[in-house]
Amino acid sequence: MTSEHLATAYQAWDRNWTTEEERVRWLAPDPMVQNLVPLLRARRFTRVLDVGCGVGRHAQYLGAEGFTCVGLDASESGLEYARAQAQRSGLSIDYRVGRFYELDFPEHSFDALIAWNVIYHGDRDIARRAADEFARVLVPGGLYVGTMLSKRNAGYGVGRQVRPDTFVVDDATNDHIHPHLYVNSRDLLELHRGFEVLQLDDVEQAPAHHHWQFILERT
Repeated sequence: MTSEHLATAYQAWDRNWTTEEERVRWLAPDPMVQNLVPLLRARRFTRVLDVGCGVGRHAQYLGAEGFTCVGLDASESGLEYARAQAQRSGLSIDYRVGRFYELDFPEHSFDALIAWNVIYHGDRDIARRAADEFARVLVPGGLYVGTMLSKRNAGYGVGRQVRPDTFVVDDATNDHIHPHLYVNSRDLLELHRGFEVLQLDDVEQAPAHHHWQFILERT
């Protein structure tokens, strides 16, 4: 099985985004993304790519703050909702269908990139390809705000290992029926070889659900 065949979690999210109950859980922007705005303005950055944008919460927030945003996701249902939200708000956000590890943009297209709870949906090869693509499309000195699953997460080691540190829970009722990659800080830095660390924290996003949250700078 190829790495691409492991990056299938978008199928679960495509179903999730069809329900109002699931969408409302993901409409508020994360505080870390909100707190990014002064840094973007201080650097005079204007162009932002939201990778794995889902229903568009971060592109919507940054677009309302005056940034030029592109949202990318493999879920058609999520993008349909995001486009409707942007239209209702009078925002011009370019939402596109695509995979997070294959970006159809020229080099240096963006000043900043958001990939929130995205690139661990696959194995280590997929995560590395995504990180390399992020470095390619960012300008030198561009900012990348993202997350990865920590090995302190309660899900680490649960289920069937399909690749090193990558697990599938076959009887799961959520997206863990699809592969998830877990990393420690050394793994994370090795995967993001095209970046310098500005901020890196192991955060408990929910009880026992630890994620790395970071701001990286493209070298």
